[in-house]
Amino acid sequence: MKKSAYALVALLALVLFASCNNYETYGDLKKKERAAISQFIIDKSINVISEAQFNSQGQTTDVSKNEFAYLEKSGIYMQIVRKGCGNMLEESKTVNVICRFSEFNILTDSMQVRNDLNPRIYDTMSVRRTGSTFTASFLSGMMMSAYGSSSVPAGWLVPLLYINVGRPVNEGDEIAKVNLIVPHTQGQAYANSSVYPCYYTITYEREP
Repeated sequence: MKKSAYALVALLALVLFASCNNYETYGDLKKKERAAISQFIIDKSINVISEAQFNSQGQTTDVSKNEFAYLEKSGIYMQIVRKGCGNMLEESKTVNVICRFSEFNILTDSMQVRNDLNPRIYDTMSVRRTGSTFTASFLSGMMMSAYGSSSVPAGWLVPLLYINVGRPVNEGDEIAKVNLIVPHTQGQAYANSSVYPCYYTITYEREP
């Protein structure tokens, strides 16, 4: 009987030890995220430029060189594919913005959510600008359905300081388009809680 009890205690200790060894701290998860981003940049042959260089280039990125600007404050890597037609969002005005996007989980190498395969499907968010700060909430769309929240990832709002949000009127007009590497701190709720980065391709268009 004593031998059985000792064996049970030993087994429990082994399970507890294994559980402790498998536990990852927040610091561990952040290291995995940084490593995943670094590997993604290598795999996609991304040419990272500094924010200073980005500004010196007129806040543009050379797509032919696959340039992404690293924005230090947010930790986001941003490529402006198209600056967009129209104007930047106005100060102290609430505007509805149509977005088509794809969301790719860099850590698991998998597509998560997207609405860019059907031109009749899109997400709509209500955006307000106060100085250089933007606040927004989803009104409808795939992000709201997938994550059960109207909260817009902070990373989606960062490009609004650099792009125009209009509607095509003249021949050759194109809506704004960006590619983003978004760390968990600037991502949607699931990314934030599980500590994983996402790669987004997003277009921005002013609602009629």
